[in-house]
Amino acid sequence: MIKAEDFETVAETTRPHRMQRIVVVALIAVLMVLPLWVYPVLLMKLMCFALFASAFNLLLGYGGLLSFGHAAFFGGAAYVTAHALKVWELTPELAILAGVVAALVLGLGIGLLAIRRQGIYFAMVTLALAQMFYFFCLQVPFTEGEDGIQGFSRGHLFGLIDLSDSTVLYYVVAAVFVASVFAIWRIVHSPYGMILQAIRENEQRAISLGYSVQRYKLGAFVMSAGFAGLAGGLKALLFQFATLTDVNWHMSGEVILMTLIGGIGSIAGPIVGAALVVSLQNYLATTGFPVTTALGATFILCVLLFRRGIVGELRHRLPAARSKK
Repeated sequence: MIKAEDFETVAETTRPHRMQRIVVVALIAVLMVLPLWVYPVLLMKLMCFALFASAFNLLLGYGGLLSFGHAAFFGGAAYVTAHALKVWELTPELAILAGVVAALVLGLGIGLLAIRRQGIYFAMVTLALAQMFYFFCLQVPFTEGEDGIQGFSRGHLFGLIDLSDSTVLYYVVAAVFVASVFAIWRIVHSPYGMILQAIRENEQRAISLGYSVQRYKLGAFVMSAGFAGLAGGLKALLFQFATLTDVNWHMSGEVILMTLIGGIGSIAGPIVGAALVVSLQNYLATTGFPVTTALGATFILCVLLFRRGIVGELRHRLPAARSKK
């Protein structure tokens, strides 16, 4: 059996090197100054969906589990956050925390049922349960049906910082986004993450080594749901509404598209994919060109030219080009 010390050694070697740290610091610096040139609301929307895609990638890219129902966690947390701000009149941080807790509980419930199946059966179970949750949100009074929850203020962070200013909110969202991506990176490169990837590569061998595969899968599912809920809560706070669109199966399809275009199994892949999809949606919204057609064509091009996703293909080709030199 593989010893815990072995995983700790592997985790130690995967800590960021000096060049990686420089790149991270440079990217954070870019985030700090981007609002000077780009509309802050667009940047915040991009970060919300990049976090959503990163949460999904934690499950698919590192756990090998394809979920068709992640919109339930994203939209469920958005509804709870919006309700907490409008009806319970909580502060923004507590409202988002309530949304994340709701996503974790929902993820635990769906995960306990879904992980009993594998492959396409797992995906279909998540889709079915997410659709059940969609119709639940359509019927229950607190979601306000097809109108959704709207007409609430962003409030004051910790009762002090006024989030009605989009620039102030941008830096709050940016801080949460950076912290969340780092947390996902740390999970992936921890002993837990190494075992999770081993299960993805060869589940039967992991079972033979004595690991509780179901428990690791459930843990990954719940953590992915929690990060997706955090993204949904931030999105509700940003746009000041939560609607059925957030829990619709189309939302699950979008996050799958973002992750596959960017490249699964990497930290940067989902972020790049989300940036591309959100930018296309924003640009095409004013042109009259069908957004779904453009996204479909983009996906086909990525399948033909970047079979590992944009980031995955670059990571594969750059070392090959260097070796030829």
